[in-house]
Amino acid sequence: MISVKSEREIDLMRQAGIIIGTTHNALRDFIKPGVTTLQIDALAEKMIRDMGATPSFKGLYNFPNAACVSVNEELVHGIPSHRVLKQGDVVSVDLGACVNGYHGDSAWSYAVGQVSEEVRRLLDVTKEALRQGLLQAKAGNRLGDICHAIGAYVNAQGMSVPSDYTGHGIGRAVHEDPNIPNYGTPGTGIKLKEGMTLAIEPMVHLGRPFTKTLANGFTVTPSDGSLTAHYEHTIVIRKEGFEILTKNWEDSYFG
Repeated sequence: MISVKSEREIDLMRQAGIIIGTTHNALRDFIKPGVTTLQIDALAEKMIRDMGATPSFKGLYNFPNAACVSVNEELVHGIPSHRVLKQGDVVSVDLGACVNGYHGDSAWSYAVGQVSEEVRRLLDVTKEALRQGLLQAKAGNRLGDICHAIGAYVNAQGMSVPSDYTGHGIGRAVHEDPNIPNYGTPGTGIKLKEGMTLAIEPMVHLGRPFTKTLANGFTVTPSDGSLTAHYEHTIVIRKEGFEILTKNWEDSYFG
């Protein structure tokens, strides 16, 4: 069932979102060649807890860490380790925070030092795909309008989205109804209502859309090993548009 949140609930999610956005702001300066993915996780967990929240992902489905840290061909659910980031890598950090039982969720992809034009374009396309989806996020539109906007834009850039990993509703649980694929048909799906809270998250492959899960049971990669990127914001649907609850330093990009 898809729930419409009260302003009290939205305020708690906004508090969680501020914590997530603040953590991403710190990671922007922290991520550089020589840093390990475990160090990224440690900083993220410390910041989330120091700001009075709990990490949403730690223990969720038995995930062992506070942050999903995915490097290069790792699409989502990368497990932090002693892996050292290198010049030219792309790393996606997915974070969740819980405040008084309500969650915020945001993923962001970061260039590690100087990156190739190919990586830069991948990051630009994925971030723009998020913006294209958000432009359709307003009361009265259909869920398929968001999904189509993301997928059509990515495909037009010669890249692809995975068919089996989606955005989602969010609130008292990290994952609530509805599922939000990164492709779809405009004018279809549920009608968006004020107060719905959604995690919109384009995931993009440079190669084909097919995926596989690694032996650790969590980390997902494209079947062809191509590079990936991942951007996500938690939003609330408003009458004339959307409100980003997980704001970070790039607020102005999304209008």
